[in-house]
Amino acid sequence: VQLQASGGGLVQAGGSLRLSCAASGPTFSGSDMGWFRQAPGKERELVAGITWIGGSTYYSDSVKGRFTISRDNAKKMVYLQMNSLNADDTAIYYCAPIYWTSFRPFGSWGQGTQVTVSS
Repeated sequence: VQLQASGGGLVQAGGSLRLSCAASGPTFSGSDMGWFRQAPGKERELVAGITWIGGSTYYSDSVKGRFTISRDNAKKMVYLQMNSLNADDTAIYYCAPIYWTSFRPFGSWGQGTQVTVSS
């Protein structure tokens, strides 16, 4: 599956952004998906995940209550609505298919999108 994240940008603290991830290829079908982020000098981390049917979601403690993950399988799209952004959310955001049992990603990383939150 090939992945292209978009929707990032510069936003003031307290603001919102909606990220989109466009997938292509047959592997998207049936795959649980996750949004990851990597801040400068830090490891890439999973911030949100969603199962194929969308019945289950996961959020890291750092974004719980502020971010919402969703998907549209017909369009092969995954979204991340981010509200109440703060400086700690500044990072490059990526989407990737994940193993739900371990939350580990698989496949190659697509292009990410930069999110910068100014305080």
